[in-house]
Formats: sequence, C-alpha cells, structure tokens
Amino acid sequence: MIPLRDSKPSHHFPLWTIILIILNAAVFYWELTSPESDAFIHTYGLVPALIDNRNPATWYPFVTSLFLHGGFLHLGLNMLFLWVFGDNVEDHLSLFYVPFYILGGILGALAQYVFMQGADIPIVGASGAIAAVMGAYIVYHPHSRIQTLVFILVFITIIEIPAIVMLGYWFALQLLSGYSSINDIAAGGGGVAYFSHIAGFVTGLVVGWATKPYQLRPSRV
Repeated sequence: MIPLRDSKPSHHFPLWTIILIILNAAVFYWELTSPESDAFIHTYGLVPALIDNRNPATWYPFVTSLFLHGGFLHLGLNMLFLWVFGDNVEDHLSLFYVPFYILGGILGALAQYVFMQGADIPIVGASGAIAAVMGAYIVYHPHSRIQTLVFILVFITIIEIPAIVMLGYWFALQLLSGYSSINDIAAGGGGVAYFSHIAGFVTGLVVGWATKPYQLRPSRV
C-alpha cells in the first residue's frame, strides 16, 4: 500500500517537512555525483563494523546515514511518506518537529545496528525517522482517511483507508518481516532495515502519546 494523500489539512505551511525533503534530495544528488559513490556511502552510511562504542568520533553515521538512500525508488517512497504524514505532525510539534525526526532516525538506526553488529554492510535511509513521523501521526489523527494506492494481484486501485488501519497494517508487516529477517541478518545479509522501522514507529507512538494533549506550536500575538 502506498499513501497518496490524507484528508487532514494542516493549518500551517509545512516548511520543515519541505526542507527535509529538499535536504534528502540534495544529499542523494551529492551521493550520485560523488566520484567514489561506494566510498561515500561507506563513509557516511552506518557501517556497524566501523562503530567503536568507546570512540564517539565514530558515531556520526547514526545521523548522516539518515540522509543517504539506496536508489531513486528508496528515496522517492520515503519522501512520499514524509510528505503525506509530515505536515500534520509538524503542525503539532512545530519547532520540536526536526529534533523529533532526528531522534526517531537515530533510535531506528541504533535498533538496526544492535542486530547487525560487526556487519560491513552500510545502513542508509530516512525510514526510521519517517516511521517515527508515522507513529506520531497515528496517535494524533487515527481516524484521518488516507487515499492509498493498493495492489491486489494484477489489479491496481485507489481506496480511502482510516489512518489507524493503514498505518497499523504497515507496522504489523514490519514486525512480521523483522522477525523473518533475523536469520538473514545473522547470516550476514542486508536488505530492508525492518528494525529501524519498528524502533522509529515506536518512538513516534511514545512521543505522540506524550504530546497529544498539548499544542506545541507557539501562539501568535
């Protein structure tokens, strides 16, 4: 299922969501045009084998890896999800939105790192951060309708699904896929960072529940 738009209009211009999308696209362009793209990804992606828990100087990829992507489809889907769900979460969190986004990404990367310690495969992508945005969204707007592109065998259709159903299904799929990927990870395989998605989404749920009673955007005077 691919979300196309939601029924909940934001009340403010989603400046930071747009900036994050532009920043991700710009870093991806930098990644593509780098003379040594593999070395670029190996340097700024999160390579578990290069992390030294006793040396903070090796920890920067927990942030830089959030802005790298494994291809146009990876980038495009991530930015689509961020565009659909990010504006309403930014609407609620205001200036706390970007720190929350980064926090979700770091915790997501950390969760994937825990399962891949010693691996030489780079972990890249904003998925953990965007999963955090999705987790907060389902708390803030569970009954919002999501216009969703659905693939049923050979048929493609667009239907409206309540956010709690669409995002709940997505999270359940990550849990099942994450469990199924444990043996592949243990064997040194790469693939989708499901545990990053899971940890990011849980971060969003926790922050969403903690902040739902409050409107964190400053009042205008």
